[in-house]
Amino acid sequence: MAEERKKKKILLLSDDLRMSSGIATVSKDLVFGTFEHYDWVQLGAAVDHPEKGKEFDLGEDARRISGIEDASLKIIPWSGYGDANILRELIMRHQPDAILHFTDPRYWRWLYEMEAELRQNIPILFYHIWDDLPDPKYNRDYYESCDWLGCISRQTYGIVNRVGKIDSETIKPLEDWQVSYVPHGINSDLYKPMDVPEDFRQKLLGDKDYKFVLFWMNRNIKRKQPSDVIWAFSKFVDGLPEEDKDKVCLVMHTAPIDNNGTDLIKVAETLAPKCDIKFSTDRVSQEQLNYLYNLSDATINIAGNEGFGLVTAESVMAGTPSIVNVTGGLQDQCGFKVDGKYLTAEDYIEIGSLHDWRKWEDKVTHGSWVKPVWSRVQTMVGSVPTPYIIDDKVDVYEVADAIRYWYDKTPQERKEAGLEGRKEFMGEMGLNRGNMCDTLVEGIETTFKNWKPKKKFNVYKLR
Repeated sequence: MAEERKKKKILLLSDDLRMSSGIATVSKDLVFGTFEHYDWVQLGAAVDHPEKGKEFDLGEDARRISGIEDASLKIIPWSGYGDANILRELIMRHQPDAILHFTDPRYWRWLYEMEAELRQNIPILFYHIWDDLPDPKYNRDYYESCDWLGCISRQTYGIVNRVGKIDSETIKPLEDWQVSYVPHGINSDLYKPMDVPEDFRQKLLGDKDYKFVLFWMNRNIKRKQPSDVIWAFSKFVDGLPEEDKDKVCLVMHTAPIDNNGTDLIKVAETLAPKCDIKFSTDRVSQEQLNYLYNLSDATINIAGNEGFGLVTAESVMAGTPSIVNVTGGLQDQCGFKVDGKYLTAEDYIEIGSLHDWRKWEDKVTHGSWVKPVWSRVQTMVGSVPTPYIIDDKVDVYEVADAIRYWYDKTPQERKEAGLEGRKEFMGEMGLNRGNMCDTLVEGIETTFKNWKPKKKFNVYKLR
């Protein structure tokens, strides 16, 4: 009788998967979707984590939720983003077969500074997300320090490939890297069309029977452009007949006041004094978030740059159409086609990005479930860790027109458009959790098959 295969163990470095951030949500989907293949240990990051340094064995919960009899999950919460000492301790204690890092590499720089030490024994896998152009050549050190790079969007895949083609005798060629497009996947069992419980609707909207509800959910920070959403909504309302102005509503699920953003209450009072804007501030479960998507007629995301745009994808999977800025990973969700064929990750090596309307607005078609808004202005922003990146700015009047586009549709037309998006996400576009996890496993297994430990020393001939 053949010996039963022992599953490999992966040490995940990312936001604590029990938290509510986008990184945490995807981390949970990756872990719970691959229990059949791997055992998991997570160093779960959070700002000022209240459970720092503890260890939780969540195997029982993992088995109950996933239905996998031998599912294994342990979480070690940590404040901030960890350090070399805690990583060494976890490796010694848990003996992982690989490290998988998922989030912005800048916050985990210490990890990549350890790569010579770590890769003598285990591979480093990096599930990478990047927002926009120009190609971040300053990220190359991170890329070089990995044994496998999984790219969360088609644009990220193009970026990694181009950055890898720097001509230098001292830098290894791209061909030596394992690079994969791992499409961001949404849990279709969780986010789906459904009737919203009346008590939930009442609590949020009251007794008023709205003709149109627009939904925005993001953190209140400058990059997400919440003030522009309010401004555009006010312009949309201005264009309605007087008798319809009070029959539309903007729901913003966010902290209305954030020191990293602005005071949205004052913004609304000034820019949209006659508009019905409701701030939803209660912490909601994923099930309740699905309610929010389903009671909305459309969602909106006009962030200046966006690695993927989880809210948009979740809303479409729930059957609700959307308005998006043509930037970053949001492009993946638009269903862009050229000559009747979906653009592929390989296409983005040459394309770079579709954000420049001068080149692309009249050359591509898009899915019925989305109304794209093309950025008319690109500005360069930056910081010390990110010296340069493009911020894609939309015109609020064009956003107002996009809102009007969905407003003018019948409820049935909006629902049909949303359902078409869900169908495509589940099918050819592959933006579902099953496909994401399958592609991830394929990349990891290929790495295990081809991986060779990094040499401790390079020995050179003397001459």
